[in-house]
Amino acid sequence: MQETLPQQFQEQLPEKAENHPEYVTELVNVILNQAQAINASDIHLLPTENRMRMDWRIDGVLHRIADFSQELAPRITARLKVMSQLLTYRTDVPQEGRIHRDGEQAVETRISTFPTLYGEKVVVRLFVGSGQYKHLENLNLPEEILSELQALLRQTGGVVLMTGPAGSGKTTTIYACLREIIRESKGARSLASLEDPIEVVVPTVAQSQVNPAAGFDMALGLRSLLRQDPEVIMVGEIRDRETAETVFQASLSGHLVITTFHAGNATEAVSRLSDMGIEPYLLRSGLLAILSQRLLRRLCSCAQPSQSAEDRLGLPVEQWKIPVGCSDCGQTGYQGRIVLTEMLQPDLGGVGQAILQQADATELHRLAVEAGMRTQWDRALRAVNEGQTSPAEVRRVLGMTRSGS
Repeated sequence: MQETLPQQFQEQLPEKAENHPEYVTELVNVILNQAQAINASDIHLLPTENRMRMDWRIDGVLHRIADFSQELAPRITARLKVMSQLLTYRTDVPQEGRIHRDGEQAVETRISTFPTLYGEKVVVRLFVGSGQYKHLENLNLPEEILSELQALLRQTGGVVLMTGPAGSGKTTTIYACLREIIRESKGARSLASLEDPIEVVVPTVAQSQVNPAAGFDMALGLRSLLRQDPEVIMVGEIRDRETAETVFQASLSGHLVITTFHAGNATEAVSRLSDMGIEPYLLRSGLLAILSQRLLRRLCSCAQPSQSAEDRLGLPVEQWKIPVGCSDCGQTGYQGRIVLTEMLQPDLGGVGQAILQQADATELHRLAVEAGMRTQWDRALRAVNEGQTSPAEVRRVLGMTRSGS
């Protein structure tokens, strides 16, 4: 019988008794090492009434891995807090920190604790892609988008906006953009960032982390940063009108700004920024491009073709596969992810004029498609036809709004 992820984890548990002084230290090392080995992006440790539940997020989906005893729960949490230099005696307030791990294979690791009814919930984020996806060519972007984005990053002014929901790879992409600029300019451009928090350290970039408690927020930090003579600015995320306005004003005064924004797709991002009160002329003049991203799980090689209309889930595709599960994919049916990207450029067709006229997202989307924009849906359907992913995965990520013909 093929092993599941929980079974694989159980085989790696320390052989010592739970009350042994070194048991928790070894257990936490096993948790971190095994999660990294399976390419988990997050470890969730949730205390309940009589146990602690551990889930791993793999390829964007949570999988239940193990349960730990009520006695072990606070010891596991305390060990993680010690590793990340957090206050072990403060269990009543949220805390954030970094776990410093040695070795060539160690990845950037961040920890967040949060008080709950039955104790502290801990989420450990493993930046497993920080090494694998360092540069734009490693992201498997469509060739036409890759070349256009590389050209945009050579511009001396304007905003390149990455959009998508949480967990869609926006941060990975903007860090890759920074590295692309450094490599292409051979270090001759002045780069700075304003982040909350700093997730990956990029050499030669002046990276700053905001501190709202001290009055150092995004808007204030960005205004001050403009006096530091930067040529390229990376803003972690636009969250409010003041930050958005400052970003677009900076873009019109000779700064290339790379930033992220939460929106369902590229045209929705324009509408959301307009609803925030950003003047149409600022959007039209400042925007170089909006990239919208989603991540779909890639089918494992164990996937099987299907002819069932029920498995097609109403998608207008000619052929499709369904996940099966094997030892290679931990019985999940999927291994790794593929990126769905669409790029909206105001200079194409009538998009720019529609932005000035504050057209809604539906009209912007229609004009962009007429001008040649390949949508995320188009790319998703192609991925299904090519056997890269399943109809169920497309529906999970993109929803049920677009039905088959």
